Amino acid sequence: MVFAINEINQTPELLPNVTLGFHIFDTCFSETRALEAGMWLSSGQNNSVPNYYCLSRSVIPAIVGDGPPACSVPVASVLGLYKFPQISHGSTLPTVRDKTQVPSFLAVVPNSKYQSIGIARMLIHFGWRWIGIVASDNDYGIEGSLDLKQEFLSSGGCVAFLDIIPIHNSIEQTKKIAEIIEKSTVTVVVLFSTTEKISPLIEELFLLNVSGKVWITTVSWPSGEDFYSTKVQKMANGTLAFIYHRGQINGLKEFLHSIHPLTSPNDIFITSLWEKAFNCKWKDLSTIPDTKQIQTGENESLCTGKEMLSSLDNTVYDVINFRYTYNVYNSAYVLAHALHSLFSCMPSRGPFINGSCANMKEIQPWQLFHYVKNTHFKNRAGDEIFFNEDGEGRARYDIVNWQVLPNGTVRNPNVGIYESRTPDHHEVSIDESAILWNTLHSKVPKSVCSDSCPTGHRKVARRGEPICCYDCASCSKGQISNQTDSIECYVCPEMYWSDEKSEKCIPKTIEFLSYEEILGTILCTISLLIWLLSAFVLCVFIRYRDTPVVKANNRELSYLILVSLMLCSLCSLIFIGHPEKTTCLLRQTAFGLIFSFSVSCILSKTITVVIAFNATKPNSRLRNLVGQRISNSIVILGSLIQLVICITWLVISPPFPKQNFEVEAGKIVVECNEGSPTAFWCMLGYMGVLSTVSFIVAFLARSLPDSFNEAKFIAFSMLVFVSVWLSFIPAYLSTKGKYMVAVEIFAILSSTAGMLSCIFFPKCHVILVRPELNTREQLMGKKNNKQ
Repeated sequence: MVFAINEINQTPELLPNVTLGFHIFDTCFSETRALEAGMWLSSGQNNSVPNYYCLSRSVIPAIVGDGPPACSVPVASVLGLYKFPQISHGSTLPTVRDKTQVPSFLAVVPNSKYQSIGIARMLIHFGWRWIGIVASDNDYGIEGSLDLKQEFLSSGGCVAFLDIIPIHNSIEQTKKIAEIIEKSTVTVVVLFSTTEKISPLIEELFLLNVSGKVWITTVSWPSGEDFYSTKVQKMANGTLAFIYHRGQINGLKEFLHSIHPLTSPNDIFITSLWEKAFNCKWKDLSTIPDTKQIQTGENESLCTGKEMLSSLDNTVYDVINFRYTYNVYNSAYVLAHALHSLFSCMPSRGPFINGSCANMKEIQPWQLFHYVKNTHFKNRAGDEIFFNEDGEGRARYDIVNWQVLPNGTVRNPNVGIYESRTPDHHEVSIDESAILWNTLHSKVPKSVCSDSCPTGHRKVARRGEPICCYDCASCSKGQISNQTDSIECYVCPEMYWSDEKSEKCIPKTIEFLSYEEILGTILCTISLLIWLLSAFVLCVFIRYRDTPVVKANNRELSYLILVSLMLCSLCSLIFIGHPEKTTCLLRQTAFGLIFSFSVSCILSKTITVVIAFNATKPNSRLRNLVGQRISNSIVILGSLIQLVICITWLVISPPFPKQNFEVEAGKIVVECNEGSPTAFWCMLGYMGVLSTVSFIVAFLARSLPDSFNEAKFIAFSMLVFVSVWLSFIPAYLSTKGKYMVAVEIFAILSSTAGMLSCIFFPKCHVILVRPELNTREQLMGKKNNKQ
């Protein structure tokens, strides 16, 4: 304050021909003394009387102070009655924004809510989501800690505990808080407390040997010499403190080194400083020889006056860290600029009624307050000084790291800055490499209730615990989380599936029965083998078409059956490969028509045999039915019914290819949708009816003479056919995807092979292996051949 007033008085551009003076009153952190000082300064009387002063003009136009909110706000409530301008250099209480209580109160420091926001942003910056808060039992501690808690919770953090240090120091309560901190899993503890409450807590923490904690403090972090003890250094090393922005005051360091009790004999603060700094007793040096020292105690001697303040360490006499100092300096300049504007007022252009100006000889407090609140200038350090609409200074804090070096030296380097240019804009910038942590490792400490959930997992809240305490659960199949600490897993799009780690969605595997895979290759090979066998048998029958065995069994129907069996084996190939619209239309219809034609031929062959044998009986009416007409009619009628079923199916609800996402997780099964399940089962049912009728007719004809009778072989082939397709139904319904297709192909090939082997292999055996049996006499039973 003294330096700023002297500098202002020596500046010709500011308040020319006007000399500023000052009164300084020490409130000693007492509300009563603060109120007394405010009344004394405003009234000009040693014995202040409220609402009264006897002088004709104002003695003190404005007041700077006080630092603690508990002292400055009561004074502001009284001075506000007269709009007496008061500028605080340290009050950060949120309630000062209620201008009805303190209408003329201004502060060059920001509102403490910004400090709470800045601390919360810094905690989130370091990834600290699990913290504890200790606050002093006053407005500053309670309101500030609640603001911090609210801001921190809204940012996704959790508060493990919020404990209050009582107003009157309670050893039991302080010990209890220290024990809570010791037992807690939090690594970071925020001390939102006024200066006088911190030291007792640090002492208790030292006794409990609490270590590994990171302390976050506010602007009230002590900086006096009483706080620089070995205990405090061990406990508080690595502390991060949010403190007021440090500005550059040119010349102040030299000024502070030059002060001396002799040059300022009436300044009680300098004498007190001198005695405490040099551990001596100040006396009137005019009566004491310079070379003589008079002992006044065991460790105390008289001051010589030759002591040098420049020899003191910064921890004792700080001439560098201008923080509160910088705020006082700016407060003095605010008043100087306000007075300069008041004195520069031009008549009829003034801000008051009818353009009037203030009376320079008798300045009214409310008039000066008008100029103070509208002050806006740049100081000598280049910083803009102004008040916002709430009468607060610019929201800017330095983040300082309290470092104790191995040699005991204490440093407080700036490691970051927090600034809020607008109420909605908050910016935290931190140089992590410049921070010295009070932990075993140089890395940023962790302070979380639960470790981060890795990608592929999600958080699962623990019942009855804060949201920061959780378990990690793996994402279900088909879901992913590609960020750490994901609250939920996200379902992959329909065409995608989660990878093994559930970190990203990958395209689903497209599956169908293809020729390239082993199963498809085997079925294709079997199908071709059966086709070759059928073709071979057909060639044999054509080659030996004039032999009795071939002629006796209706060789034309045999040719048709063999051709249909060849087509049956080939139709299974339509089921293999990527389903297309054409193949889906042909699969079941071609299979149904070919098999129905084949079974109809077999039925016709059987009925023809029965008619032929029974027509030989005397007076038999079946003689008129012998011939090609009845056999052709049976084949056409049997096939025509199936043809009608298939055409109706294709017209009403034809099969079509579709992608099935539900058959197997992570796969897209490309299959043919049958369109109408009813039509499909009608087609199979009709084929089953034909085969059953064939089996029954063949079974009834088994007693005919063996020489001409192949009914036994037909009955057995139809038994195989019916058995295969009856077992096919449950197998088909119990499988999915490509294996369903494989089951149907297997049934087709099995039934084809069964009919081929049961009906035609015995004849081929006679034709190729036992040609002696392939004679008319043998077939007519005229020659007994026991072989």
